Amino acid sequence: MEQRGILSGIRVIDCGTYIAGPASATVMSDFGADVIKIERPQGGDLWRLFSRLPGTAKADLDWCWVLTNRNKRSVALDLANSEGREALLALVKKSDVFVTNYQAQLLRKFRLTWDDLRPVNDRLIYAHLTGYGDRGDDADEPAFDALAYWARSGLMMTVTGRDGTPSGPRPGMGDHPTAMSMFGAIMLGLYHRERTGRGSKVGTSLMASGAWANACDLQAKFLNAEFPQRVADGPPPNPLAAGYLTGDGKVFMLVQLDPDHEFPRLCEALGMPELAKTEMFADDAGRSRYAAELHGILQSQFESRDAATLRKLFKQYDIKWSLLPQLDDVVADPQLRAAEAVVEMQHSPNRAIETINSPVFMDGAEKRKPAAPPEIGAHTREVLSEIGYSKEAIERLIRSGAAAAME
Repeated sequence: MEQRGILSGIRVIDCGTYIAGPASATVMSDFGADVIKIERPQGGDLWRLFSRLPGTAKADLDWCWVLTNRNKRSVALDLANSEGREALLALVKKSDVFVTNYQAQLLRKFRLTWDDLRPVNDRLIYAHLTGYGDRGDDADEPAFDALAYWARSGLMMTVTGRDGTPSGPRPGMGDHPTAMSMFGAIMLGLYHRERTGRGSKVGTSLMASGAWANACDLQAKFLNAEFPQRVADGPPPNPLAAGYLTGDGKVFMLVQLDPDHEFPRLCEALGMPELAKTEMFADDAGRSRYAAELHGILQSQFESRDAATLRKLFKQYDIKWSLLPQLDDVVADPQLRAAEAVVEMQHSPNRAIETINSPVFMDGAEKRKPAAPPEIGAHTREVLSEIGYSKEAIERLIRSGAAAAME
C-alpha cells in the first residue's frame, strides 16, 4: 500500500461506528496514516446503513460511506469471538493509535478498555470518544450528535426560528466538529509520546464539543447575562447583524460587529452617507432603540438592488456579508475549490467524484489523493498477513466465523 504524507508510518485502528470517532481517523488518513477499519463480519459498520433510512438523501453511491471512510482498509472481525479478539490484539500490538466510540459497557464486554490494551502496547494512543464524557450519571448513555451535541448543549433551543421552534440538525453537523477535537487530542497524544516514549489515553465527547460550540451563550448565562427577547414577527434586535432580501429575491446575511467604523462604510456604499450621522443611528444606543426603523431603511435599499450589484458594492467598501445559498449553489461555488475544501476522488476506474476535504492544511505536507472506501472485509487477508498470520491461519479464522473477507 502506497504511503506518503506527514503521518506516513502511523498505523491507526478505527474500531468505531458512525461518524465522530471514525472521521478523526479519516483526517489522519488524508495525511498518510494507514487506517484499518474494524467491522462486524455481518453488516459492517452501521454507518453503511444510514442513507437507506427514510428521509435521508438518496444517490447511486453510498454518500455516507464515501465521505467518512475514504483511504481506509477494512478488516472484518467478530470481537465476541476469542479468536477474533486475539487478531485485533495482534493488530493493536503493531499499531500507534486505537480509535473507538464504543460505549464503556461494550469496551468492558470485549475487554478493549485502556487498561486492557495498555499492557499489549505501552506506546499506544488510545482515543475514546464518548457521548457525555467518562464520569457522571449519564457517562454510559447511548448518544448521537443530535442528542449530546445539539440538544444537551443548548444549541438546538438557541438556533431557532423567530417563533422559537427548534431547528433540527443535518447529518453529522455535530459529529464532524467533534471529530476535529478528537483529531487534535490524538495528535496531542502522539506529541506526548514523541517526548516521553509513552502512550496515553485521550478523548473528547459530543457534549463537550457541543458546549464549546455554544460557549459564547453558555458563558454569558454562567454570568447571569440578560438576553434580548425574541419577537416572532418583529424586526431583528440588531439590524446590522441580520438577514435581508435583494431585489432579485436572494437572501443574504449582513454582519457588522464594529459598527462605529463599518456602518458609515455601509451607508456610503448605499449612497446615503448622512444616515450614519443622524442622531437616531449615530451610536449603539440609537441603533438599538430605533432598530425597526433602521431595518426598514436598509431593507428598502437592498431590495432596490440585485445581488450582483450589492456584491460589487460590498467588495468595494469592505462590507462583511454572505448570500444564503441552497445546496445546489454551494456545491457549484468555485471558492470551495479555491479553498481546497473539495477534493476529487477516483471512486472507480471509470468514475471520479468530488468529496469534502478535511479542514486542516500544512505548508509542505502533501495530502493523499483520496481512495475509494472499502467493502466489508476487503483487506482482512492482507492486513492479517502483514501482522504475521499465515495463510492457513487466516483461512481458519474465516471458516470459523471469527473473521470475514471478500472472495
